[in-house]
Amino acid sequence: MAYTAGAKAYEEDATAKEEIEAINKAVYEHTDAEIDDIYTKGREASLKHFEELYEMLGTKFDHYFFESDTAIRGVALVRSNPDIFVESDGAIVYQGEDEGLHTRVFLTSKGLPTYEAKDLGLAQMKSEVWDADVLVTVTANEQKDYFKVMLAAMRKVSPNVAAKVVHVTHGMMRFAEGKMSSRTGNVVTGESLLNELIEVAKVRAQESRADSPERLARDVAVAAIKYQILKQGSGKDIIFDRERALSVEGDSGPYVQYAHARTHQIVEKASASNVVPRFDADAPVHEIARLLHRFPEIVEYATEQKESHIVTSYLIELAATFNSWYAQEQILDGTPAAAHKVALTDAVRRTLKNGLWILGIPAPEKM
Repeated sequence: MAYTAGAKAYEEDATAKEEIEAINKAVYEHTDAEIDDIYTKGREASLKHFEELYEMLGTKFDHYFFESDTAIRGVALVRSNPDIFVESDGAIVYQGEDEGLHTRVFLTSKGLPTYEAKDLGLAQMKSEVWDADVLVTVTANEQKDYFKVMLAAMRKVSPNVAAKVVHVTHGMMRFAEGKMSSRTGNVVTGESLLNELIEVAKVRAQESRADSPERLARDVAVAAIKYQILKQGSGKDIIFDRERALSVEGDSGPYVQYAHARTHQIVEKASASNVVPRFDADAPVHEIARLLHRFPEIVEYATEQKESHIVTSYLIELAATFNSWYAQEQILDGTPAAAHKVALTDAVRRTLKNGLWILGIPAPEKM
């Protein structure tokens, strides 16, 4: 990969390092028309491909902040605050020792912005595009100390913006071969993983009731990936097991999808049999009803804590409780009680669908 080759050359070849720094400077300062053209075309091609992947994942971005733009803003913020950022060996740094932090470089001795300066500019630009109450920044765990310094500097440069910034960290996705690294090229790309899971899901989807087995395979693959990521608490590594992720049994996205499809099938059959869902206030209160009642507070708590695993745990519990009830109960039994049982089933269906939507996971009606 080009990135891997460039990173290796930068670390091992002094001449290449100078050339790369010169190119970076030209990109940030827009001083070379040819480099600008290559950069723009490369960015457009990359974004086009990313958009195709985002569409498969059901992900949408409302706005892009490009590093070359945040860099310009970051440089301006650093240079306009000489009382906050000081010169050290030709570079411009923020000295955080008095705050129990450490010193970090914001502009190199060649005048190039570091990630610190870019993140400073990014936060400022975000606050200008949206009048948001909270600006959530998600990084790997390794960036905790870095972000503490960046936030300390931001509180002095833009206190109103800094007050809105919330830093959430996550671990790495790991497979049997260990941690992945884009710098060394030891990478399983998201695209290759998604395509691999789609191919496996396609085989299983041929036996399903779905109108489009291919679409179902994609929905199941997306659920497998997203759920395994979202079920982990922030700061924890994600141990991705392909078989468990695709399983319709146990703690997985497809398991919740399957429960949703089952409830949808029951409600459809009830409609065909002219059974109108109707809750019976005198019916015994089942654990399902208690779980359904908790859904709004679960969503609110997950939002407050910024922890998606609170929602995934709830959905698994609801799906498992319903499946257990379904295994013991004949819902369409021809008795007056059927209307109440169908109403309960439909409430589970809607709650599972809404919960999956919150997680960005498709909810197939047939599986």
